[in-house]
Amino acid sequence: QVELVESGGGSVQTGGSLRLSCVVSGIPISLNTIGWYRQAPGSERELVAALSNGVRSHVTDPLKGRFTIDGDNAKNLVHLQMDNLKPEDTAVYYCHVGSRWGKGTRVIVSS
Repeated sequence: QVELVESGGGSVQTGGSLRLSCVVSGIPISLNTIGWYRQAPGSERELVAALSNGVRSHVTDPLKGRFTIDGDNAKNLVHLQMDNLKPEDTAVYYCHVGSRWGKGTRVIVSS
């Protein structure tokens, strides 16, 4: 059974950093595409970044330069590194693969 468990969220001030983790069980990240999405209050869920086959990364254009994604194939987990955070990054961040979603981890950025 595929399971995704996110962690690492919290509250930070503008300019701070957080590193989110998604532990994946049931499938190898080296053979799949794992995505990080976020959903702000009152907004639709949107793609933040994705990691394919454990090595090929993609970050959406507006977040390039601040967010990076990487994976640990041995531990079967995917990280989302978020730097220079802004209040508009406040959202619940979700890990995704196929039709599966994690429960999310909340990020709050205060000004």
